Amino acid sequence: MTIKHEPIHAGEFLLSEGAGNISREAINVAAGPALNPGQVLGLVTASGEFAPYVPTAEDGSQTAVAILYGPLGESDIVRRGRAVVRLAEVSEAHLTGLDPEGEKSLGEHFVIVR
Repeated sequence: MTIKHEPIHAGEFLLSEGAGNISREAINVAAGPALNPGQVLGLVTASGEFAPYVPTAEDGSQTAVAILYGPLGESDIVRRGRAVVRLAEVSEAHLTGLDPEGEKSLGEHFVIVR
């Protein structure tokens, strides 16, 4: 018997968000590995591109500011994506890369982790 694992769906981490699409923005994501919905993101200061949140980084991505809405494939170039950047409640169990400091940073943008 083959067991199939269903990946996380776009926006599955959202518990609630602002009316319409006020919680989301179109973003540029730095080149790199494939990313799943729910990936916590930081903003690289020098390029203005979003990248996975890394608490030990020193390029701006050490501050959590957004959560990737849908999946992105691996790429050698900058990718377009959507992210939740404000006014939302999200499920902690569906997030990737979150730590207590990242949770605090997201809260400053009114993205509340439940």
